[in-house]
Formats: sequence, structure tokens, C-alpha cells
Amino acid sequence: MNKYIPSEIEKKWQKVWEENNSFKIDKDDDSKEKYYILDMFPYPSGTGLHMGHTESYTASDVFYRFKKMQGYNVLHPQGFDSFGLPAENYAIKTGVKPAETTQKNILNYIEQMKSLGFDYDFDEKVITSDPGYYKWTQWIFGKFFENGLVYKKTQKTNWCSSCQTVIANEQVVDAKCERCGTEIVQKEVPGWFFKITDFSDELIADLATVDWPEYTKKNQINWIGKSQGALLKFQIKGLENSIEVFTTRPDTLFGATYVVLAPEHKLVNELKDRISNWDVIEKYIIQTQNKTELDRMEAKEKTGEKLEGVVVVNPANGQELPIFIADYVLAGYGTGAIMAVPAHDERDFEFAKKYDLPIVEVISGGDVDEKAYIENGELVNSGKFDGMSVEKAKQEITQVVGGEMTATYRLRDWSFSRQRYWGCPIPIVYSPAGEAHLIPEKHLPWKLPEDVDFVPTGVAPLSKSEELKKRVEDIFGQGWTAEYDTMDTFVDSSWYFLRYPDPHNEESFCGKDRLKKWMPVDLYIGGAEHTYMHLLYARFFTKAMHKIGLIDFDEPFLKLRHQGMVLDKEGKKMSKSKGNVINPDSMVEKFGADAVRTYMLFAAPLEDEVMWNEDNIVGVRRFLDKVWSSFQMYYFGGGILEAENNDKQLHIIINKTIKKVTNDIENLRFNTAISELMTALNSVKSLVLKNTISDDARMSFIKKYLIILSPFAPHITEELWEMTGHKESIFLQSWPEVDEKYLQDDEIEMVVQVNGRVRERLMVACDVTEDEIKETALENAKVKVFTEGKEIKKIIFVPGKLINIVVQL
Repeated sequence: MNKYIPSEIEKKWQKVWEENNSFKIDKDDDSKEKYYILDMFPYPSGTGLHMGHTESYTASDVFYRFKKMQGYNVLHPQGFDSFGLPAENYAIKTGVKPAETTQKNILNYIEQMKSLGFDYDFDEKVITSDPGYYKWTQWIFGKFFENGLVYKKTQKTNWCSSCQTVIANEQVVDAKCERCGTEIVQKEVPGWFFKITDFSDELIADLATVDWPEYTKKNQINWIGKSQGALLKFQIKGLENSIEVFTTRPDTLFGATYVVLAPEHKLVNELKDRISNWDVIEKYIIQTQNKTELDRMEAKEKTGEKLEGVVVVNPANGQELPIFIADYVLAGYGTGAIMAVPAHDERDFEFAKKYDLPIVEVISGGDVDEKAYIENGELVNSGKFDGMSVEKAKQEITQVVGGEMTATYRLRDWSFSRQRYWGCPIPIVYSPAGEAHLIPEKHLPWKLPEDVDFVPTGVAPLSKSEELKKRVEDIFGQGWTAEYDTMDTFVDSSWYFLRYPDPHNEESFCGKDRLKKWMPVDLYIGGAEHTYMHLLYARFFTKAMHKIGLIDFDEPFLKLRHQGMVLDKEGKKMSKSKGNVINPDSMVEKFGADAVRTYMLFAAPLEDEVMWNEDNIVGVRRFLDKVWSSFQMYYFGGGILEAENNDKQLHIIINKTIKKVTNDIENLRFNTAISELMTALNSVKSLVLKNTISDDARMSFIKKYLIILSPFAPHITEELWEMTGHKESIFLQSWPEVDEKYLQDDEIEMVVQVNGRVRERLMVACDVTEDEIKETALENAKVKVFTEGKEIKKIIFVPGKLINIVVQL
């Protein structure tokens, strides 16, 4: 019997698959139903693939092989999200250009993926830093520009002093840069923005149309942060100006006791001459400027200053109210001004207590001297609205004071321009008068210059390029200048799924026929950490492109599933600083690719955390050893091949296994599918050792079992398939169908009742007749206790479930 040596058979079959182009598909084949499965593509870092990649890419590879054997035409591509800061930072340290390190890393990633048996067609890959790809990123930008979906403005932004660039709100974590951990400061910077806020309602509503995890949907909805409320105007006493506030609780207007402006609200400066304590106000404004929005929203202690010398008038009751500025109010949310109702808002209550401001109850039900009452109730102290419900009062009070019911959102337009080098150039040039002009399509791709000093100074590196300056003046004329910012890498990944169906098309980002055939993506697998950025941005790009007629669908991913994080054996997150990172290459070398693949999906449900433990992967390797030895024994063994005594039992085992594994893979329950395969192998081994099995039954089992194991362990199953005499690849076989007759049990449990009460449970043949079960039940000793000597009025028989004997009491 040959010994199972993974390193030998895995290299053999990887070479065969590559030579035979097993991963090639005809993207224009309409004879099969399409299925598009996609992984979130990796950034090609210098450290190579990590175990998180291994888990999610194995999951998609298993599903791809499964759907292919079910007869689908399956698109399962891979590529590289290759722009971004890590390569640029490496260039700063070493002087090696990002393009060089990126290409080297990509080649390493491809070899790692091949070593794990991932069946990708790398001739069809996309690389976001390739000019042939980013030409279309620039082209899409141009279409957005022409349709008013992108604009440039100067505003206070999140600035990372280490990365020397603007950071989007979504990339700020705990007031720090997500990439490097540096404290974020606020800085006025001109930059480009996508109008993602134009799609806020669709981004919320259309989540109901996709099969995504509920917590991911909820988190996106919360991030967009839609609030229903009203716009109300508070007149500034003695002036024509008024302060417009947004409130979700117009029903509490009679309880407003002060108004708060964001420190950067334009009215603050306009009222400067009337504010008697301007020196105090100006100092507070300066203090606020270096705080991020997150700092301001999450600050435990609320601070503010009163604008002495100005007041507003409450439109509901005519009372004069003081005006404060406070950093917990943000200029970008709502109108940048709020009415404060401390009796019914916890934040306002805290502020009012601190500054000794009035607290007026207008909703009954709580003790507002102790804490804000934020539940519903009837209105009080609200004039003619007393006794009215909250919901009705919202509408009627808004109408009476001339307000407007509306909605506001937490979501901000996407700031995507970056003052760094290694990113997609923004295809804009400026005339001598400073007007922005889109670079004509004939000049795309607008390439990155190579004569650039990478050291970040806060000035965009592209501004140092003499080649770029000359290129612009040669094309557009003297005095014209380039846009020196580049695009955030999330722009590149916001449309890459549209390129895979047609990656070599030089005339379009994707041909119309290919778009219609393959989009949207049927199954997308990736980490939940991308909820607020990549997944939201990809949905925005899809909706924007749909709106301007570039595509005919408005959701990119019909089904989304997340993989859990891979932890070390102590349950800690893997990181280079902790020295606990596991390299997939070393695990493949030690245990074999099939063992690594199978263990990654067996250790836990896909969405749960996986604890990497070499002691446990040994168990999976033993399972594959058992597969190897058992199937050689079953195929080459002799002496018990003639009788058919236990063929039926073998058929029952394999058909139940097929049904369970099929259902589990379809629902991405890979761990329980593998468990079922292990159980089946043990059951058959026991059966074969103790009983006689015919050749036909034995061979049928071997064939079907290898096929349903093959998506998980493609190399060992290919080898065993060949050893059993097959010339064609196992992956060209059809997924086995379930023979339902073997799923029916020979016996069933029949409940026996007397006058509706259970008196016995009998195991009987599944096709037992009424007469047969009647005779058996009436002869049963436990039943006789309740029927003997009594008149039987009638018998109720429910096939497969129960018999009820009704007797005269």
C-alpha cells in the first residue's frame, strides 16, 4: 500500500491543473446557468498571505468547486488591491519604488495561492495599480464629475501627521489613524468628495433586498444614521437673522430652555459684534478646532460657553432663550444648531445641570428633577397641545410654528483625495485661472509619474514631479497645472468586481453582454470589518453608476457572508509585534495543503473565530491518512466482494452523507459537512470489516464519497480518483444526486393512544397497514390494561404517526 505523502501528490496535481488549464471557463457560454462567487481581494503585503486569507479563500474555493460540479458556469476570480500606503511607506524606508515591491509581492501571493490548491485563473486577474485598470477608475471618476457626483472643496478634515494625509471618517478608530495609530487632528485642507449622501435613503432601503448578515445591515443603517425630525426657526431678538435647528422631538418645543450652536457655525462669527464676551468665545472656538468629530461626540464631560448679549425667541411660547456654543454640536450634522430640552434629553439634562439652566417638563411620566424622561407620554405645560400624544404633537406643533418635517443623516460625503504618491491619479488639470477641467478620455490612463520623492512633507508628492509638470504644459499649455492629490485606495476597490467578467477589455470597463450575464455577484465572502468602508463604498459606486446609466442593477452583492478572525491557540489576535503570526506556507509544508484547507473550515463555523492549534490540525491530517488507507483497501482489497448482504446499508450511509454534505455546503456550514464526511468514513469502515459488500456497491460508494470530499481536499481526491482507474479529472464529474429510497427508515415509531392518551410507543415497519398495527397494539400488554373487557367504539389511524383506540368507559 502506497504511503500518503502530501508534498508529492499536491505538487503533482497543481502542475496538472495548470497544464490542463482546469481553471479556465468560457465566460460567454450560455448553455449553463451562471454563478459569480468572489473573495475580497488582498492587499499584496510583503509578509504574504495570512491565515485569515487562507480561511476565506478556502471557503470560496470549496463553494466554487461544488457549484461547478453541480453544472454551473462559475466565475471565481482573484486580483490584488495593490495601491496604498504600506508600499509607499516601504519605499520611504528603502528607496525601492512601490511598483517594484508590489509586483514582487503579487508573484509571491500567487505562488502561495497555488500551493493551497486555490483554482484561480490568474490570467484573468485585476491589479488596481496597473494603468490598464486605473484607466477605468479615472474614467468612472470622469463620469461622476460630469454628472455632479464629485466636487472639490476646502473644509476641516481628519489629518494624520504621521501618514501626512487626510483620513476619512470611516478610517478613524478611537480618535486615531486606523493605519498607523497616530492621534488625528483637524486641519483645513482642500480635497475631493464623492456625493455619497445623495444616496442615503437608497443605501438604507435597499438592504432589505439583499441576503446579508442582519448585524451587517444594522451597522450600515446606524452608520448612515438617518433621523426623522423637523426644521424649526428661532428668531434672534432684534435682528432679521434666525437660527434654524433640526430636532427629532418637535413635540418638546415648549420645553426648550436654551439653544446651542456648533462652535464653527457661521452665525457665531456673524454675531461677533453683538457678543460681549467674544474673547471667551474665540478661545473656546480655537480649543475645539483640534478635536475630531468622534472626540466631540464621545466626550464624557460636556463643555460650552454662553454668548452674552444675544438671545433667541422660542417660536412656540415667545420666551427668550440664551444661546450657547458647545463642541458636542457638530456643524455637519443637521443644521449645526439644536434646541435644548433638558427635561427630555440626557445630554441636554447634563449640560443644564452643569450650567444651572431651567428644566421644564413637557412630557408626563418621569421625575425630571432627577433625570431626563425620554419615553413617550402625554404633553403637559404645552398650552393647547396638553394631553396630546407625542407622535401627533410632532406634526401639529411643527405645522403651527411654521416648521418643516424632514430627515437628516450622520453620513458625510466621502473625502477620497490623499496627499500621497502610491494611488490612482485624479484626472483633473487646472487652467491658469484656477478652473478645474477633466482630462479628456484620449489621455487616459493619466499615469503616475516616476520622478517623485516619496518622503511625506504634507505637500502632495506629485507636485515635485518635473515630468508631470512638463506633460501637463505640453498637452494643455503653459500655466496649466495638474491635480497633485491621488485617490484613496478604497476608490479602486469600489468597482473591481465589475472588471472581472471582462478584464482585458480596452474599450470599456466591462462589455455590456458580460455585465448583463455575470452581474451582480451571487456570493461575496470577506471580513465584517469592511462594513463601514468598502462594503458601503461599493454599494454607493454601484448605485451611482446605475443612476447615470452605466449599469442596469443597483446592488453589487446579492449574498454576503463573513469569515471569522483567526486567533492563536491562546485566543489572541495574531500580529507581528506579538510574534504569533502563522505563515500558511510552513503549515502546508508540515501538514499538507489539504489538511490546512480542511482544518480551517472544520475548526469552527465560517463566521466564528478560529483558534489555530497545531494539536487539532493533527486530527484532520489523521482523517486524510484514513481516507488514503481506507480507499486503497476498499479498492484493492479482496475476498469479500461477492455477496450483497449489506449493500443496502452502504447505500443508506452514502446517500444520507450526500444529502447532509450538499445541504451544508449550500448553506456554507462547512464544519458540519466535514464532520459528516468523517462520520461516514468510520461507519463504512466498521461495516466493511464486519460484513460482505458487493463490488458494485463498494465502487459506487468510493466514487461518490471522493466526489463530495473533493472540494475540501482536492489533491488527495484527485490522486485516489486516478488510482481507481479514472482518466478524467474528478472535478469534471457531476455532483452526485441523492437516491431518496435509501433515506427512508425501515422502521418508524408509532404512538399508541387509548382515548387520546399515550399508552405505548411501538417500533413498526414504515409501511405498516392499519390492520397490522391494530392487531399489534391490541395484543400489547401495556395497552391491554386500558382496553381489556371494554367495548371498542372506533379506531383512528394516522399513517406513520399514531393509532388511537377509543373505548367505552
